[in-house]
Amino acid sequence: MKVSEVRKRFLAFYEARGHVIIPSAPIVPGNDPTTLFTSSGMQPLLPYFLGKDHPEGKRVVNSQLSFRAGDIEEVGDNRHTTFFEMLGNWSFGDYFKQEQLPWIFEFLTSPDTGFGIDPSKLYVTVFSGDKEAGIELDTEAIDIWKRLYKEQGIDAGFADIGSEEHGYERGIKEGERIFAYEAKKNWWSRSGVPANMPAGEPGGPDSELFYDFGTPHDPKWGAHCHPNCDCGRFVEIGNSVFMQFMKKDDGSFEELPKKNIDFGGGLERIAMATVGPDIFLLDIFDTARSVLEERSGKAYGTDAATTRSMRIILDHMRAASCMLAEGVLPANTEAGYVLRRLVRRSIREADRLGIRDAVLADVAKGYGEAYADHYPHILANADRIRDELAKEEAQFRKTLTNGMRELEKLAGRGSISPEEVFTLFTTYGFPIELTEEIANEREIELDLTEVMKLMEKHQETSRAGGAQRFAGGLADHAEQTVRYHTTHHILLKALQMVLGDEVKQRGSNITSERLRIDFSSPGKMTDEQKAEVEKIVNELIYKDMPVTRTVMLREEAEKLGAQMEFGVKYPDMVSVYSVGPAHATTDAPDIPNAFSLEFCGGPHVSNTSEIHDGDKRFKIQKEEAVASGIRRIKAVLA
Repeated sequence: MKVSEVRKRFLAFYEARGHVIIPSAPIVPGNDPTTLFTSSGMQPLLPYFLGKDHPEGKRVVNSQLSFRAGDIEEVGDNRHTTFFEMLGNWSFGDYFKQEQLPWIFEFLTSPDTGFGIDPSKLYVTVFSGDKEAGIELDTEAIDIWKRLYKEQGIDAGFADIGSEEHGYERGIKEGERIFAYEAKKNWWSRSGVPANMPAGEPGGPDSELFYDFGTPHDPKWGAHCHPNCDCGRFVEIGNSVFMQFMKKDDGSFEELPKKNIDFGGGLERIAMATVGPDIFLLDIFDTARSVLEERSGKAYGTDAATTRSMRIILDHMRAASCMLAEGVLPANTEAGYVLRRLVRRSIREADRLGIRDAVLADVAKGYGEAYADHYPHILANADRIRDELAKEEAQFRKTLTNGMRELEKLAGRGSISPEEVFTLFTTYGFPIELTEEIANEREIELDLTEVMKLMEKHQETSRAGGAQRFAGGLADHAEQTVRYHTTHHILLKALQMVLGDEVKQRGSNITSERLRIDFSSPGKMTDEQKAEVEKIVNELIYKDMPVTRTVMLREEAEKLGAQMEFGVKYPDMVSVYSVGPAHATTDAPDIPNAFSLEFCGGPHVSNTSEIHDGDKRFKIQKEEAVASGIRRIKAVLA
């Protein structure tokens, strides 16, 4: 079954059960300062689990584009990917276990209304309880699962599998289908296990579903095989979280008055059941995989090394395509750094396959077509994806050449210090694992422990910078930063007035020191054009216009011509900010005659007089190219 068909069936199944289909949030969130990427379907919905009313009601469903940078090193086996789609259905204080578990079991096993998995291939896990927290074994979930299996003619046995700390001292016995695990495996909260949760934090047990591919157990993963074994026989395909408890000040737990359901299922992992134990044999990878086979002259699956290299490229280029489609550009910080790392790892693996010429753009091309039905923005940005990958690949191949030259100098003297390994990485972009590989070939010892210490310090600095991200590209919500945010809206409109309506925002970064906007434009601005833009912005600022937030239907905002953030799918009800004027006879904003109107969550000044703050004027400091067809302006108020 094609991946698109699995997605379609899941959404239709829950829509028929009263759920509203909501769009995928961007893979690069614009309103979460704690993370660079959306890593699950639940992440954008957290406010609604904490009490906020969802505009679409108490039941919603979607398929969420997701990326987990922490899994980069795991990619290469048959099931791990950094980029994936998370199928999700949610109940905000509506239904609970008695509805959720039968529904997800029906979807997975019914050939008529769902996916049609053989129920004998499914195994489930539940929460074994936590004595210190005073929370018991989840017998309710066990009883539901036993009933559901019995309805399929399966007498499902139950067992407590033990703990990871004690090495899971027993494996599966005949007839067992339901297994209890400790909090580390079957409990969800933002803070992890119950002991780590602060007072007032919600959380609860979960119940995971595993598909049994029946592959032989590898003893290197432990003496006994069980659902959470890493040998590859069992693959987790879904998890129902029962947000059921709230931690009290005294460390005990009480039941939430409104209990929530959060289901997350790996779309690709569910679809794997139709192709066998290899996620990279799914149809979404077919075109990209054939490019690698043709260019390398090797067939996928020929040997372990070839297969691993191809898997890494296939995964990384899928993730890179989505990031580029949403406006991320290769850089040395934040999301751009992760994108650059994906590209560079892919180039190294292409070299291992014997591919010396540029290949990544050709690999990525297949993903725009594979996702055209549900994520058309990827295909719509095919030219940009191709150009950026081609440019980045050409640059890094030069980097490899320069890095090898420096490495040869160091290796020639017979030793390489940790600081030199780190410098090769940070200055030349030369991968540490490549330095290690070459050092091993030359029988040169490396102090990798010290290298990792230097890297950890470097990553902490990068994370600290990443934590400064706020909604709309704001570094913070300081007064001057907010002034620049509103100026950013005015600037975009001024650019459209001078350069044409085809100008669209492609990225932003706003601090208390300056604003930065990336925008689509075919060529460099003339001095006359820059002067005209400055004149328009300054005239508007000194007109002392009101700035107003209005919540309206998305369709209404679109009809009014409100500017939208590139690559974002919006809900039916949206927040828009208008810059002047007020209605002639009321205090309400005269939106149809507003100078600027944008989809935006804020914050903004209430009147443009706060921008000029007496005598400040808008000034463009720099205008430059950052990508093919993309220009960047840096500007200040001074």
